[in-house]
Amino acid sequence: MIDQTLSRRSFSRLMGLSAAYAAAGSLPIANPTRAVSSSSTIVRLSSNENPYGPSPAALKAMRDSFHLAWRYPDEYADMLTEELATLNSVPAEQILLGDGSGEILKLSAAAFTGNDKKIVIGNPTFEAVARHAGVANAEVVKIDLTSDYRHDLNKMLTAANGGGLVYICNPNNPTASITPGNEISSFLTKVSPTTMVLVDEAYHHYVETKDYESVIPLVKKHPNLIVARTFSKVYGMAGLRCGYCITQPNNIKLMKVHQIFDSVNIMAIVAALASIKDPAHVAQGRKLNSEVKKLVCSELDSLGYRYIPSHANFMMIDLSSKCGPSSNCSHAATPSVPSIIAALAKRGVEVGRPFPALSSFLRVTIGTSSEMKSFLNAFRVVMG
Repeated sequence: MIDQTLSRRSFSRLMGLSAAYAAAGSLPIANPTRAVSSSSTIVRLSSNENPYGPSPAALKAMRDSFHLAWRYPDEYADMLTEELATLNSVPAEQILLGDGSGEILKLSAAAFTGNDKKIVIGNPTFEAVARHAGVANAEVVKIDLTSDYRHDLNKMLTAANGGGLVYICNPNNPTASITPGNEISSFLTKVSPTTMVLVDEAYHHYVETKDYESVIPLVKKHPNLIVARTFSKVYGMAGLRCGYCITQPNNIKLMKVHQIFDSVNIMAIVAALASIKDPAHVAQGRKLNSEVKKLVCSELDSLGYRYIPSHANFMMIDLSSKCGPSSNCSHAATPSVPSIIAALAKRGVEVGRPFPALSSFLRVTIGTSSEMKSFLNAFRVVMG
């Protein structure tokens, strides 16, 4: 039976981290729970949201811009485009704004997949772009990740074979693993120039290892490369919906014909503009996520559970790892992930959905210290 109490020392440290940043005024602590009924709340660790919310500068920018709500956002969208171009050291004509990076994925599927243009993705990965491609009647080819959870680019290259679109999520969702930049760079030199390559860098800001590189600098060299970014994650703007991509102008032309006018709302734009000018918020958000994640990993280590090394604001825990070769567990004793998800929900903790390609793994967002305390307490109970 697992000890039902948490390490006081570990979580006194964990709780102190959030308090320290909140006291500094740079990361206001958002309400970590979501109302479910008049009598209960649930801790939401299911959607890889940033629990600390936007920059205070972004919140102020939105408050100060209410008078713009009845105006179209055209000139402000142009301002954001220019700021993003400067931030990423690319020409403004290589920037396309989107209603979150989700719209970028949808536009990519609409422009570059179809009946005779398949899409190649990792397995598992973020599947939204594959669903959009399916609407266009494109063949969806799934390539299993490597044993260390990288995209298997050699197999993806073979599968692409001149196809319409290859999707690489890096860091990958749901595994929070990375594919090294040199491997993606090599892949880009080998793939057919008629095959578009969409690299989704939604979790880019959370990565701290030198093995990872953004491929934005490669856009200039590779006309078939699209790099998607978002303000939903480290910038804490998931509900506001603002993203963008960087690619060559001809690709933007092909994508824009599928996009509605002014798809990004004015509040999201002014918040994004303010966020770009507050880099300390990003750095502090990354640091807080890292510190809380390390302490959660330490607790999981003490319980004997394996997890995929995380380079994002979520992690995958192997529920079968307690039943390894040295244990007395049988295969039948491995917990059912759906049943554990349901059991956690009954105890007020909502975690990610099951992923069939990794059937023994549980995806959990890294929330605030108090949220992770709630998760670990519930996890200890349901895992027995």
